[in-house]
Amino acid sequence: MAAWRTPEAPEFLVPADQALRLVQERADIDISGPEFNFVRSIRVFDVRYARQHESGRDGDCNRSATVVLGTYGTQGDFAWQRSSITALPSAHIGLERWGQNCPSIYHRSVFVDWRDYEGNYGFEQVNY
Repeated sequence: MAAWRTPEAPEFLVPADQALRLVQERADIDISGPEFNFVRSIRVFDVRYARQHESGRDGDCNRSATVVLGTYGTQGDFAWQRSSITALPSAHIGLERWGQNCPSIYHRSVFVDWRDYEGNYGFEQVNY
């Protein structure tokens, strides 16, 4: 987290009495135990774009998408990997008709899901 100074806001935006600690690439404590499984359950799907539309005289269906999945490792290290539309959880909305005939679709979103320490499922989606 960064604190910024600007001519309009000469003081740090973060209160001085809050200690900030920079943690690079992993947690600063051991979180490898099962009590921290909720951290490793967090998945971040970035649907950078998904587009489906008919084109050409023959009405060919063009589909293209870029989806990446971010996950946390044993010690909280975060990494991105390539993913796909089919890997999105069923709770994700906006691509339900993907692959059916060829309805026009253009979609971008970030979808985060997790299991809390009691195993309850949760998610949040932001379309952009």
